[in-house]
Amino acid sequence: MSAGHAENEHFTYDVTSKLKTKFLGNSLDVYPVGRTRVTLKRNGVVLDLVPPPTKVNNLIFGRTWVDSPGEMVMTNLTTGDKVVIYFQPCGWFGAGRYEVDGYVYNAAEEPQILMTGKWNESLSYQPCDLEGEPLPGSELKEVWHVADVPKNDKFQYTYFAHKINSFDTAPKKLLASDSRLRPDRYALEKGDLSKSGAEKSRLEERQRAEKREREAKQHQFRPRWFDLTEEVTPTPWGDLEVYQYNNKYTEHRATIDSSDSMDTVDVTSIEFNPWQYGNLSAE
Repeated sequence: MSAGHAENEHFTYDVTSKLKTKFLGNSLDVYPVGRTRVTLKRNGVVLDLVPPPTKVNNLIFGRTWVDSPGEMVMTNLTTGDKVVIYFQPCGWFGAGRYEVDGYVYNAAEEPQILMTGKWNESLSYQPCDLEGEPLPGSELKEVWHVADVPKNDKFQYTYFAHKINSFDTAPKKLLASDSRLRPDRYALEKGDLSKSGAEKSRLEERQRAEKREREAKQHQFRPRWFDLTEEVTPTPWGDLEVYQYNNKYTEHRATIDSSDSMDTVDVTSIEFNPWQYGNLSAE
């Protein structure tokens, strides 16, 4: 299970993520037992998002590839409106891959807008009648288009991924647990595949050893930046306990950013340490 929080002047984003998997021999089904919510600050509207399932094909034989057949549902919890987008399963020779179709429904579950496109290219919309057919005289209009690929991109990153992974644009002082400090990731970025593989193996062995020691001492730990709520959200694949951001990292970040020495910090000098809980206790 994992939890996340992001915020800017327009919205807040909160997610509690948990997966349920089913191994099918040469493939793996992944079911999203999770909850994502976006709150728009201008009007207080709350949007709830449930992504489609994922299927990983050819785990053992053949070339591994990923598909996401099924429904993605986004519900406006404030008004009751919702969007249901169906991700088409990939057929023989790639037929239907990436294609999505669906509708925007009002609170009475009547279709208002049809949507179609490819999730890796663009998405378009058109007003429709109660039968889901396009309204006479209306046109299909593009509402979203994927951004151009960044120049000189080696890892198929987006512009945002390049920005947050660059030490030039990252915060001046990162948490020691920030994955941007991982030595295997840094070696991979520099093109040293041998060192990257060795560092990854070393980190995994450290994690296994830490887990054995913690379990032997019967240590329990709680997340530092999130608190478990009393809310339990039902999903088609099981109930989800919801974690909520407790604002402590915002306070921590404000303290660091106000420090006079922050401009002199060299982020590459921070040693990566994934274990930041620090509130272990024996029961």
